[in-house]
Amino acid sequence: MENPLKIGILYPAYSAEDDYPLLAAALKPAVDVRVVHTESPNLHRIDETQITGSREYLLAGAEELRPQDVDVCMWACTSASFAFGVDGARRQAQDLADALGVPSSSTSLAFLSAYKALGLKRVAVASTYPEALSDLFCDFLDADGLEVVHMGCLGVWSGDDSALIERDEVLRFARANDHPEAEAVLIPDTALHTAGLLSELETAVGKTVLTANQVTMWEALRLADRLTPQSGLGRMMAGDPGEL
Repeated sequence: MENPLKIGILYPAYSAEDDYPLLAAALKPAVDVRVVHTESPNLHRIDETQITGSREYLLAGAEELRPQDVDVCMWACTSASFAFGVDGARRQAQDLADALGVPSSSTSLAFLSAYKALGLKRVAVASTYPEALSDLFCDFLDADGLEVVHMGCLGVWSGDDSALIERDEVLRFARANDHPEAEAVLIPDTALHTAGLLSELETAVGKTVLTANQVTMWEALRLADRLTPQSGLGRMMAGDPGEL
């Protein structure tokens, strides 16, 4: 029997990291996730995210992860990867790959991989972040060729606060920030609990919804060449974008 895929998750501070064991257990076959918490101010400000995503903090996390002998590594933070731009996010991933000797990526880069895999051209963004950081995420997508036709933001200032947003509010917020021209709705915050809501989100919105923790796990599977159709984890994981 093939050993379970061992996925290393570098996660800043503490908020919704429990989404990863939930996703890992729901996958068939199940995977093994190893979460290492990195240093972070945990604030949704551009300057703070650049501290969180600094090379010093990332490589310290990689050093802590090294004894786990993971097969793939994900920097599970959207804001502290897109805040560096597309080239900067790729440098982060390369630094981790060089440090650990395994394929590595980040949540922001996972969003780019996901929209290309689904053939998306236009999306709406439902962002928990304040406006300046939300705008920066849209700029990141635009720089890679994805059109954002609508962006709504909640203005939440910390990962701690994002983690407290409850199910009904997540569903309402996603639904409120759909747009008729959008082929999917993107929810970029890894501090937001979404692992148990993926099917509900798509039912509520009526189209593909991509969440940060979902695409992070999908990207890890993609990098490890372990993508297989999954049920109950959204159209992305099912390998079927649905009617876009």
